[in-house]
Amino acid sequence: MKSIYLDHAATTPMHPRVLEAMLPYLQEQYGNPSSVYSLAREAKNAVEDARKRVAQFIGASPQEIIFTSGGTESDNMALWGVAQANRGRGKHIITTSIEHHAVLDTAAALEKEGFSVTYLPVDGYGQVQVADLKAAIRDDTILISIMYANNEVGTIQPIKELGQVARDHNIIFHTDAVQAAGYLPLDVDRDGVDLLSLSAHKLYGPKGVGVLYIRRGVKVANLLKGGGQERGRRPGTENVAGIVGLGEAIRLCQGKMEERVERLRHLRDLLIAGVLAKIDHVRLNGHPEKRLPGNAHFIFEFIEGESLLISLDLEGIAGSSGSACTSGSLEPSHVLLAMGLPHELAHGSLRLTLGEENTEEDIERVLQVLPPIVQRLRDMSPLYKQRAKVSGA
Repeated sequence: MKSIYLDHAATTPMHPRVLEAMLPYLQEQYGNPSSVYSLAREAKNAVEDARKRVAQFIGASPQEIIFTSGGTESDNMALWGVAQANRGRGKHIITTSIEHHAVLDTAAALEKEGFSVTYLPVDGYGQVQVADLKAAIRDDTILISIMYANNEVGTIQPIKELGQVARDHNIIFHTDAVQAAGYLPLDVDRDGVDLLSLSAHKLYGPKGVGVLYIRRGVKVANLLKGGGQERGRRPGTENVAGIVGLGEAIRLCQGKMEERVERLRHLRDLLIAGVLAKIDHVRLNGHPEKRLPGNAHFIFEFIEGESLLISLDLEGIAGSSGSACTSGSLEPSHVLLAMGLPHELAHGSLRLTLGEENTEEDIERVLQVLPPIVQRLRDMSPLYKQRAKVSGA
């Protein structure tokens, strides 16, 4: 039985060329970039080459790129760093109710330090309204943090319009673009973005390396204390092999982004149409059009998402019920609750996210096994039996 991986929003398999590019820096070219001899200079040059590639990818300059351990650290550094460095100007932060917990938990920690945080609502599609952002701005607002695209339901936010609001009010604007990178064209100047977070392992790169773009002139306090690496912004010996892998992953995805995105949209639409046609009491979550090309997120009434995932896994199909960072939680998704779904429906979610290796045959296989799984689980559900009894009456 072929294994079908449909959880690319959680992580992606490393591209063989990425591993090939990394290997020399795990073996013979192992120098510390902070040293001065030739072995170290080779490592330093590799890091700077990757920095240039990342900068070009988002329309920035290399001096504005800081390498981190991943999206979580980048989000933490953006929120905590801006708050601490700019608290003299104000102590009000605006974010949304559907952010990744790397943002939400940092915002909650800042509230304990005396900062005030406004959590913008979203509509039924999971989209922020520009008017709500305008209404939330205060004289003491110093930071706005809104994700580029949601990691659960795939809804794309109107980042350019939101960034313009921040720019009009001279407020620092951060976006978590971890899910958007490689699927949507990023341009920090076009979108009015002052800080932007990326993560390599969502781009067929290695885990444990990410990026925080910081626009020149934006004040950000250091999250870590130590040496002077990353122009004094982020101390600690650089993860040279990981950074090289990130740079190579970006090079590969840039070369065929349009083709890959079009193919993923095709597969996604086949999957969505098939599920909605073959299974009743199901709804698609997220915006029907303004969504990530590989994201399909459903609610199946009368069943638990965890049971659905286990049943799919037994068929060799890997999916998820939401963010991988909260997959062990028994609580329903905060994203779905923010979109207005009741608790009982939010528990029955399934997120299937497509990647480069997926095929039409994979979609056919999912559409073959998913309907009987859903029916079997519903047949064991007292709520479904009660619904069927009422309908029959």
